[in-house]
Amino acid sequence: MKRISIVFAVLLASVLTTSTYAQSTSESDLSQMPLSVIIPAECGLVPEGVRDFLTNKLQQVVVANGVASGSEYARFFMTAKVNTLSKDIIAGPPQQIAQKFQLTCYIIDYADKKIYASTSLDFDAVGTNETKSYMSGLKKINDDNKKLAWLIDTGKKKIVYYYDSQGKVIMKEAQSLAQRKQYEAAMNLLAGFPSQSINYDRAMELGDQIFQEYVDYTCEINLAKARSAWTAGQNKAAAEEAGKYLALIYPNAKCYAEAVKLYNKIDARIKQEWDLEMKKYNDSVSLESQRIEAMRQIGVAYGNNQKPTTYVLDWLSK
Repeated sequence: MKRISIVFAVLLASVLTTSTYAQSTSESDLSQMPLSVIIPAECGLVPEGVRDFLTNKLQQVVVANGVASGSEYARFFMTAKVNTLSKDIIAGPPQQIAQKFQLTCYIIDYADKKIYASTSLDFDAVGTNETKSYMSGLKKINDDNKKLAWLIDTGKKKIVYYYDSQGKVIMKEAQSLAQRKQYEAAMNLLAGFPSQSINYDRAMELGDQIFQEYVDYTCEINLAKARSAWTAGQNKAAAEEAGKYLALIYPNAKCYAEAVKLYNKIDARIKQEWDLEMKKYNDSVSLESQRIEAMRQIGVAYGNNQKPTTYVLDWLSK
């Protein structure tokens, strides 16, 4: 018997808080903010073959400074570029490349093309080829590097200030998007609010409202698709197709009871051939936290789908 099991398991990736951001924000408070590291290949900011190594290195530094890291797209992220200061060929065998280069790291607002903070590190490096030479230098980056720690702390504080000063404008835009049924885009805007912002509580309350509108709206759509799929065949294949849509319906949706009725109807017809478990919330975790996390996940997923095909970062040098 083929089993179809699609469960809504909410995995809280971080502790969600509703603390108020004071003027004297502490380092422990700021540690709750995620910060992505994105070094685009198409920009040529870092030599090919070195980019992934450097990205991983900087992600380790971010995590070491108490911040969640990743490669998800967001308007604020850390990036870096390399500037070669000198390069010499050392006769072998084996022949080696000795060079001095400068690594400049930035925390930027990509949407507004603003640099929030930057710092530079100088390296002496040697390797049997250019890539290995760069990597020999970058290996010297320690997780407790003071310049990078300052960069992360300064950048985070400026990001919080942005959401403090622009929060009302962002929330108004989110409301406008939701009114046009662009729910994912609205949740993407609200998902960016750090818990340290003075506008965090209001943003999450608005996000919860928009999430409920999204849940009800998508429930009607998925229920209609499930009914259509089942009516078309009323067999195992039709049940599996209907199940794909039923599994997308949230338990707090207005039409959830109707979805359960359809599920029971299908189950009574072909009980021996399928077993679908519809979405559910974890009883051991607060409903509010799960709904906020679901809102965040939808918003982040939308943001990643809107990720630029190419990055233009030439303005970093201006």
